Amino acid sequence: MEPPIVRVRFSQKAKEQLTKLKRHTKIDQWNILCRWAFCCSLAESSIPSPVPIPTDSNLELTWGILGGEFSDILLLALKQRCYNDGISIDQETLATQLRLHLHRGIGYLAGNPNIKRIEDLIATVVSSS
Repeated sequence: MEPPIVRVRFSQKAKEQLTKLKRHTKIDQWNILCRWAFCCSLAESSIPSPVPIPTDSNLELTWGILGGEFSDILLLALKQRCYNDGISIDQETLATQLRLHLHRGIGYLAGNPNIKRIEDLIATVVSSS
C-alpha cells in the first residue's frame, strides 16, 4: 500500500512528551510509542482539531519505521477512521490526519498522570476496551 507520507516530522513539544514516555515506560523506541499514541487517538470518538503542527524538532520517522510490520494495518485503520468521520481519503488529507492523530495521541499518553510504567500504559488500553 502506498503510504500517505514518506517522513513524519514532529513538533518539539511532541518530542519532549515522547521523551517523558520513554523515561516512564522504558520503551526506548520512538516508533513503538508512536504506534500506541496513534491507536489511542484513533480510539477517541472525536475528530482531532485541525490545528497547525510545527515541525520544529529534529525527530523524524519514515513511514516504514513508524508503521513497521503494521504499516498496512495502520493505514487501513486511518482510512477507515477518515471514512467514518466523513473525511476525504486522498493522500494529502491522510497525511494531515495521520499527523493530527499522532500528535493528539502523544499528548493523551504523555498527559495521563497514571502512566508511570509500561504496565500502566497497558492497563490504560486494556481498561478502555
